[in-house]
Amino acid sequence: MIGYYVHHQGKGHLHRARCVAGRTRTPVTGLSSLPRPDDWAGDWIRLPLDTGTDLAAADPTAHGRLHWVPRHHAGLRSRTAAVADWIERTAPTLFVSDVSVEVAVLARLMGVPVVVSAMRGDRSDAAHRLAYDLADALLAPWPAELPEPGWPREWRAKTEHTGAFSRHDGRPRPGAGSRPEGCATGREVLVMLGAGGAEVTAVDLSRAAEATPEWNWTVLGGPGGWTDDPWPLLCRADVVVTHAGQNAVAECAAARVPAVVVPQSRPHGEQHATAHALAEGGLATVRDHWPEPRDWAGVLNEAVGTGGERWGLWAPGDGAERAARLLDRLASTGPPEGPVAYADPASAPGTDRSGTCASR
Repeated sequence: MIGYYVHHQGKGHLHRARCVAGRTRTPVTGLSSLPRPDDWAGDWIRLPLDTGTDLAAADPTAHGRLHWVPRHHAGLRSRTAAVADWIERTAPTLFVSDVSVEVAVLARLMGVPVVVSAMRGDRSDAAHRLAYDLADALLAPWPAELPEPGWPREWRAKTEHTGAFSRHDGRPRPGAGSRPEGCATGREVLVMLGAGGAEVTAVDLSRAAEATPEWNWTVLGGPGGWTDDPWPLLCRADVVVTHAGQNAVAECAAARVPAVVVPQSRPHGEQHATAHALAEGGLATVRDHWPEPRDWAGVLNEAVGTGGERWGLWAPGDGAERAARLLDRLASTGPPEGPVAYADPASAPGTDRSGTCASR
């Protein structure tokens, strides 16, 4: 059995979990505050939230050693107990954290091997170092050809670079359809701002569209609309404008569509690090900040010139299968059968030199 923790912020963590869990041979149980997806085949443990109160004075970082462990928080206590109870009842052979340092540490403290879903950006803080150091493997959804700079040798040695993957990998492109009403002429821009928070405003979008009358703009997320299935819009677009979240970039790559990537502020500089890698690989047109209205025509034309053919480097199409094979391989080792035998009883954990139980 594999336990798979899915963070509830945004949609990317859930999309990745669905992609991988649907391809493993080993049964997978999801653990998350999100509701169970309709297509999830295994069990799903709905976790309590650990938010919702004034935590300013509650030392949520444990003096800078962790990310989120506020003192005396009932939700955190219940959430941690639910994960620990599931591990105790099921004895999983592997646990995946996507992504929580605290959940990864908890699973490893209970003797379960851990895979951490790695993220770009500066992960040199104490909490990330702890999680990445204790992990049996790091799952990196980007290509080895564009590594994250500055990682220590021991992290690189246990990293599985799968390339990016998304729910659209291998999906056939829809047939040519009619353009939406009012868009009979011109080229189409699809703006994808996601569900994890957007810095781009409705005014920013309106001014960009006004400055490019030869382009028709459609906006998903942020101040725009929403669809659970953007694939037809992705395939129809001449250019996609998006942030640099892992999932959004992976979906652009799956569609092989020219893209303008504008990273947003995220902890540890994650999106800016991803955007830097895309620029280095010549995969997309990257701007560190939302362009001025007068610049948009040139930015869109630059993206068309870059094209989408090089997206195969970023997302080869089998990333989820690679991740699933890694999890199956690590989960197949399993726990030892029967009690562990120690050649010297005094070397067993929990005993003193006389072989009697040591107090703690």
